[in-house]
Amino acid sequence: MSSTTSSGPSSGQSLREISREAVRARINEIALDLFAERGFDQVTVEQIAAAAGMSARTFHRYFPAKEDVVIGDPAHGGKFVRAAFAGRPEDEPVWDSLRISFEAFVTRSPQKGGDDDRGKLAMRVLVSAASLRARSLEKHLLWARMLTPLVAARLPDDDAAFRAEIIVQSALACLDVALTTWANADDGTTASELLERSFATLRPQA
Repeated sequence: MSSTTSSGPSSGQSLREISREAVRARINEIALDLFAERGFDQVTVEQIAAAAGMSARTFHRYFPAKEDVVIGDPAHGGKFVRAAFAGRPEDEPVWDSLRISFEAFVTRSPQKGGDDDRGKLAMRVLVSAASLRARSLEKHLLWARMLTPLVAARLPDDDAAFRAEIIVQSALACLDVALTTWANADDGTTASELLERSFATLRPQA
């Protein structure tokens, strides 16, 4: 998911941090509209900055590169899913724990849970450019490194780490397919419904 922005200000944030998040959110909104209209590769940082009323130098204070406007903090969602998985019952099937943890992430995301149109736009932009897909893969690999040890700890046998890697990578593929399908759906199907269907397709039979 690719969730592409942060989840918003929390009660522990300072006014400066809240202001920074508001600016980041505004840049994200402007950039996504430009990407959707012109194509990701055709839009420059300078054009985004000009549309946001700032210099390119100021833009880089909030985002290192234009890919980061779409991807966001790559570790943010992974930490959330990891915490959700760690909180699941140890006797629950691992596959079910992963599905529930990913569903919690999908439903909490402001783009996917609060504004479907913006969330779908972000996903369509994400899959439109090779550089973004590459960064998305890097993010998923980071998530896998976070989740695999927890999954392995709940598996028996000597090859637990190997099996855990396969399970986690399969779960991430289910997430990716579900969100990509949701982004292009026009029948009202929710991301959660598609996530459940994708996990059901690979659910272990024994």
